[in-house]
Amino acid sequence: MVLEVMLIDVLPGREDDFLNAYEAARPMFASTPGCRSVRVKQGAESVTRFLLLVEWDSMEAQEHGFRGTERFAQWRALIAASIAQPPLSEFFSEVGSAGLRPGPERDFFTA
Repeated sequence: MVLEVMLIDVLPGREDDFLNAYEAARPMFASTPGCRSVRVKQGAESVTRFLLLVEWDSMEAQEHGFRGTERFAQWRALIAASIAQPPLSEFFSEVGSAGLRPGPERDFFTA
């Protein structure tokens, strides 16, 4: 499983337009084979900043099942008028928990 994290800055005053576009596009994401979940968060300090979180079975599922399809073009068209700049997107994968707990010698917060 990979998590696609997309940082989206919208134009001031267009927050509701973006959220309406997201609601219209959410079924496009959710019905894509390989999409496990999709959700959006709005910035608490910067209300024009949104975080789109999409869980995919794999990067290939996102690339071939969504990005390389008409669904992606429809998504871009829906949000185009409300975004301030192209979204920043990055993928994250799970890491095993065994042996990854930092000890005092590796803990950033330990003095």
